[in-house]
Amino acid sequence: MKITGIVIRILLGGLMLFASIAYFFDLIKAEPPVGAMATMNAGFAATGYLFPLVKSIELICGLALVTNKLPRLIPIILFPISINIFLIHLCLDRQNLAIAFFVLGANLFLLFQQRTHYRELFKL
Repeated sequence: MKITGIVIRILLGGLMLFASIAYFFDLIKAEPPVGAMATMNAGFAATGYLFPLVKSIELICGLALVTNKLPRLIPIILFPISINIFLIHLCLDRQNLAIAFFVLGANLFLLFQQRTHYRELFKL
C-alpha cells in the first residue's frame, strides 16, 4: 500500500505539473473544443483569471506531490479541482474521461491514505 501510494502520488503530481506547464508555455497544440465544451471554455476564458488560477494551483500542488511536501494538505486542495475535471469530462467531453477518472481516483486514494489525519475535521 505504501509503494502504491508513492506511485500514485508521483503520477498525479507529474500529470498536474505537465498540464500546468503545458498551459503556461503553450506546449501542446490541441484541437479546439466543439459544442458545449467550446462554450464552457469560452466562458472560463472570458473571466480572465480562472484558467491561470487553476493552473497555478495545479503547478504548486504538482510540485508538492512530486516532492512529498504537505502530503495531508495537497489532496484537500486538489479535491475540488479533480471533481470539476471529472464532472466536466463526464458531462461534456467523454473522449478524455479516462484521464479525468484517474485524476479523481488518485486524489480519492491519497485522501483515503491520509484519512486518519482528517478525523478531527469531522468531529462535531
